[in-house]
Formats: sequence, structure tokens, C-alpha cells
Amino acid sequence: MSPQAEASFIGLDLGTSGCRAIAIDAGGQEIARARVGLPAPERPAPGHIEQDPELWWAAAQQVLGALAQDLRHHAPNAICVDATSASVLLTDPSGQALGRALMYSDQSATDAARRVAEVAPLDSPARGPSAGLAKLIALADRLKPGAPALALHQADWISGRLCGRFGWSDWNNALKTGFDPIQLGWPDWVLGLLPREIQLPRVQAPGTAVGFLDPAVAARLGLPNRILVLAGTTDSTAAAIAAGAARPGDAVTSLGSTLVIKVVADRPITASRYGVYSHRFADGWILGGASNSGGAVLRQYFTEAEIRALSRLMDPSTETGLDYYPLPAAGERFPRHDPSLQPLLEPRPQSPEEFLQGLFEGIAAIEAEGYAKLAELGAPMPTRIATLGGGSANAAWTRIRSQRLGVPVITAPDQEAAYGAAKLALKATTDLA
Repeated sequence: MSPQAEASFIGLDLGTSGCRAIAIDAGGQEIARARVGLPAPERPAPGHIEQDPELWWAAAQQVLGALAQDLRHHAPNAICVDATSASVLLTDPSGQALGRALMYSDQSATDAARRVAEVAPLDSPARGPSAGLAKLIALADRLKPGAPALALHQADWISGRLCGRFGWSDWNNALKTGFDPIQLGWPDWVLGLLPREIQLPRVQAPGTAVGFLDPAVAARLGLPNRILVLAGTTDSTAAAIAAGAARPGDAVTSLGSTLVIKVVADRPITASRYGVYSHRFADGWILGGASNSGGAVLRQYFTEAEIRALSRLMDPSTETGLDYYPLPAAGERFPRHDPSLQPLLEPRPQSPEEFLQGLFEGIAAIEAEGYAKLAELGAPMPTRIATLGGGSANAAWTRIRSQRLGVPVITAPDQEAAYGAAKLALKATTDLA
């Protein structure tokens, strides 16, 4: 690496199925990327979804080592880690994992969730068995009484392995563990739920410098050891950063198996009935909701190849008049909270492209209803919507959505959470300078 090497910034993403790393230059342009898959989590019993944290660390080292090979003429300045929200573990005071982590989708901590429900505010994101707090309580129950331990999130632990310092987290990952993003502290009711020996992390703003890359790790990966390690964020927040969300009214829709919408606001909004909660986001907030509708419904009737072919045949400018509410099964969470809501997919026309267009229109209507619900709760209406996920590439669906939503709808040019984490590293390092 030459003395005149160009600065670069690394984002590391621990996702649901793999680990990705992306490096960008000072202008935000991607210069290198690497990816490795992760084994599926273990399922020792119904509702239990666990994983050995050492698998994360092995994957992180592999992708960073591969990335380093492409950065010989660049000088990495900082690294920022994002990871799945509410994937948690306990470690000893030195950062050694005390068993498997409970993953974001684990639902096993039902007894602990009941204890949380007895004291948590009704609008707390820390309620429920899938939240990080209940999982940490369940993990603490397994420990020998009196054993000291650190409570960490997936991104915290990987960042700690990189710099050799543990015991800190960020606003976004700590939210579902009960951290108060308004008062910026751990509420007394959270502290009272965990044994005194379990130390909750010190929580800092995403992008805060917490240390330098450990020299031994740097040598093993082929990276310089003066790389700043920064407090991270969640994968969904990193994806919103990648999509360009920055100012109030900027919105992001993810068209994956489910429909997820987010909008940047200037104040926090919480509506637990609809699963709506707010993350601190730069100088404002980002909030959103998730419908059970989405691509999973489309795949019940069509293959990916059929969707592409039929989309070319439809005329998005002429509505079908089919008033569908597409759901893969009974039950909806947002924008309507109705566990018994039935899918509405009748009448079904003989033409497959007309049926598919009706499904597109129905999901677009749910998206519009979702943004209207967020506005009803106090969020701004979108001024533009960047789209992520597999559905973002479908031109016919994009046109249908734009007509229904009444605002510009674009496909986000950068959709990787790792890119968002790299952007966060770039901005944080620039601000530090």
C-alpha cells in the first residue's frame, strides 16, 4: 500500500444468509466487495433458532480478508458493522461467547417475554419473545447464578472482535433490548429484569469511534491496524442509508417476501398495535411498518420467469378494477391490525397477466394505505420512495405503484446493507475530521 493510497471505507453486513463486505472511496463509489454464505441456524426445538457466534466471526474474517486483496492501492480508514436486529448473545467480560446466540427470528423466550410485559410500557419495542430483551433474559436464566457476563448484539460482538474492546452498542441495535432512544439511557424497568451480574452495553450513536482494528486481526487479514472501528447499526437501517434516505419525507419500500415501508421523520412515533417504532437516524428518526403482503403471495401463483414474462404483456396505465388484498394466509399486522383478516383474491380473471396485474395493484394499494397510516400517526407523507428488493426491478409494478402513490418511485441504485454501513463509515469519519 503506497503512501499516496486513496482513502476507503468498509461496511460489513451480517445478514440472514451470509456475510458481505463493501469498500467505497471518499466519493461514495464502490471499489470492492466480497461475500460468503453462512450456515443455516440450528433449530433444536420449535421456536428455537440459534447459531454459534464463531461462525459469524469466521465469515467476517473470510470476507474482510478477500476484500483486503482488492484494496492494495487504497487505505481503509474505518469499518462499520451492521447486523440483524435482535440477534443477541452473552459473553464473559473478555468477550468470549458463553454459548450459542439467539437469532433475530427466535421465538423461544416466551416466559421471559411475559416478565417483560409485566413492567414494560405498552409501546415498547422490547415487548415480545422476538425482542432482544426477552432473549437476553432467557440466556441469563441458563447461566450459573452470580456469573458475570456482557449482554451484546450481533453487530456489537463482531465489532468487538475487530478492535478487542467489548461492552458497547449503538442506538439502533439496542432499541429492541429496551434502550430509550429519546432519553438515551437504559430505563430502570430494563435494569430490573436482568441479574446484576449481567452488564448491558454502553450505547453510542451509530458511527461513533470505539477503537482501532486489533493489530493481530489486521495482520491476519492483510489490513492496516490504524483502521477505526465504529459503532454500527441494524441491517434494515443500513439498507435505508444505502437507498439514500436522509431527510424527512424520504421513504424506502422493500418489496421482498413481505412488504416493508420506512419513512424519515423529524420526531419519533410509536404504535405497538401496528408494530411501528422509531430508530434514531442522523438528526431525525426513521420509522416504518411491515405488511404480511408481498412477494410471497406472488410466488404462490407464479414463478419468477412467469412474473417477468406476464409483466411485459400488461398495460399498467389501465387499471383492472380488481380490488384485491393479497395475503399469503389469514392475518395482517400493518397497515391493518387484524390477525383474522382473510386474503381477498376474488374474482379471478381468466387472463393470467390480468390476475398478476391485480395482485400488483393490490400490493400497491396496501403500500399506499401503509404510508397513509404512518401519516395518520404523525409521520410526513413521502416526497419520494426508493425501492429495494426483488420487486424493485419490475418496471410494470413500479409504474403501477407510482400511479397509486402519487410520488416519484425509483429503484434504489445501491441496495446492499453493507453499502449503507460503508456510507455511515465515510460520513462518520468525515465528521470526525
